[in-house]
Amino acid sequence: MRYIRFAPLAPLVLIAACVPRSEPPAPPPPAPDQAPPPAPVPVPPSPAPSQAGWEDAPQTPGDWAYANGVATFGLPGQPRLTMACTGGTVRISVIGGQTGPLTVRTETATSAIQATGGTAILQARDPLLDAMAFSKGRFAIEGGGSALYVPAWPEVTRVIEDCR
Repeated sequence: MRYIRFAPLAPLVLIAACVPRSEPPAPPPPAPDQAPPPAPVPVPPSPAPSQAGWEDAPQTPGDWAYANGVATFGLPGQPRLTMACTGGTVRISVIGGQTGPLTVRTETATSAIQATGGTAILQARDPLLDAMAFSKGRFAIEGGGSALYVPAWPEVTRVIEDCR
């Protein structure tokens, strides 16, 4: 009979056995010494990126145009460079150029060509013309203390092909 009296309490005892015992929370770690944070070290400003070569120089402002066998590079009404086929030769003229050598730089070739009054003449089969036409994106023409960094657009190739 004694067991019957405690029988209604048996489910409560079983439920209480399933609840995990809670443990007191761990004490917080000791506070570190309250030293001020170290002062930040000033970082010197990074220098402006330098232009390592002609490939990194900004493009000369302007676009190519082709008309009547002549490719012209520059801003509207302000040509800076022309290329034309004349009797089996390609005439490269730097507007305002001087007599002396012009240095042509491409992805695969660099060559100095003689210019008179800013105009140089190359034979239609000159490998430098192919290097200009197929240069990766642009080529440079330097001379007389100035430089033109121009894109290698189809107008350049068209003048060369017209001569061949």
